[in-house]
Amino acid sequence: MTAPLPPGTLRSDERVPSRLAAGPPRRRDRAPRPPLAVLDLDALDANADDLVRRAGGKPLRVASKSVRNRAVLRRVLGRPGFAGVLAYSLAEALWLSGGADPVATDVVLGYPTVDRSALRRLAGDAAAASRVTLMVDSVDQLDLVDAVVPPSARPALRVALDVDASLRAAGGRVHLGVRRSPVHSVDDATALARAVAGRRGFALVGLMAYEAQIAGVQDQPPGRRLRGAAVRRMQAVSGRELAGRRQAIVSAVSSVAPLEFVNGGGTGSVERTAAEDAVTEIAAGSGLYGPALFDGYRAFTPRPATFFAVPVTRLPARGTVTVAGGGWIASGAPGPDRLPVATYPTGLRWLPAEGAGEVQTPLRGPGAAGLRIGDRVWFRHAKAGEICEHVDVLHGIAGEAVAEVLPTYRGEGRAFG
Repeated sequence: MTAPLPPGTLRSDERVPSRLAAGPPRRRDRAPRPPLAVLDLDALDANADDLVRRAGGKPLRVASKSVRNRAVLRRVLGRPGFAGVLAYSLAEALWLSGGADPVATDVVLGYPTVDRSALRRLAGDAAAASRVTLMVDSVDQLDLVDAVVPPSARPALRVALDVDASLRAAGGRVHLGVRRSPVHSVDDATALARAVAGRRGFALVGLMAYEAQIAGVQDQPPGRRLRGAAVRRMQAVSGRELAGRRQAIVSAVSSVAPLEFVNGGGTGSVERTAAEDAVTEIAAGSGLYGPALFDGYRAFTPRPATFFAVPVTRLPARGTVTVAGGGWIASGAPGPDRLPVATYPTGLRWLPAEGAGEVQTPLRGPGAAGLRIGDRVWFRHAKAGEICEHVDVLHGIAGEAVAEVLPTYRGEGRAFG
């Protein structure tokens, strides 16, 4: 999965922006051509240790969509405190759990699937059926599975319930959180659990409740003090409500079928979620790479581990440079916090009228003064695994050397929707 790089492929002063020597990095013919991305393996390991500490003894299930690199998944899963993968696609789950040397033999699908081809593969492979857990939030999803492969023609498929962890107020008129599952109350969860447990061809083994409004929202956004205070108040209220509701749901569902796992949380809520007795494991992944969105969290400070570089192609005006591409926009609600952050040279900012573009991005500021055509500008992505959709490899840095080439999903010819 990994391969050594020849010595000198990437200069040590081009490692990551936090360690670059004075002066802008220069283009060299023997260096990897931008756009390129690097992964600081020392920072990755430090972030993994910090996640384990924050989890307080509960195992961490790695969210693969925040990593998108099999070599990195193997590295993390080989460390104490990590167990299993939370996948985002059934085809991906089958890939990670299959073959002679699987990345993981315990893969939970984080979302319902309607991928009929992948369902046929799962139902036709007893080993895969024992390793992969489907996620459901309605009987309609069970009906779809049965329509693809009837229960008589397949082994029992492992199923987990996706419970809505959002905060609902004012009689349901106010909804704080993401629109995921329709299963919100104890009665909702109990009814679905009974439907699964009483149905041939399925085995209810787990439950997941992801509190996006706690784990996925900055509670100290830069320059927005009042918003941060409001978010913290909301999270405190939501956390108390969810802890009680989650405990009641787990108790009720466990009376229907014994649960192997109850998954909750995310990088932004590891300590809070791990403190709940009802939760048996924590989902986390973004904290391994330490993307820019985490700069707005109070409870923890991951080390930035991933960066990407693009070249300067124009000098359109004094104090302004233009780089090729750079518009690696993060998913989520549109806004400035979804744009990549120009990191090195320091003192660069994108233009509000243009932002970050698909084919070019103008940047302005004192950092532009020493840049010439062909020089590189380094960025941090706002989110984690999405950086891997733009490059075939991550150049793994260890100490002061480029140690490995780590193929991304894209580099291995895989794309999962």
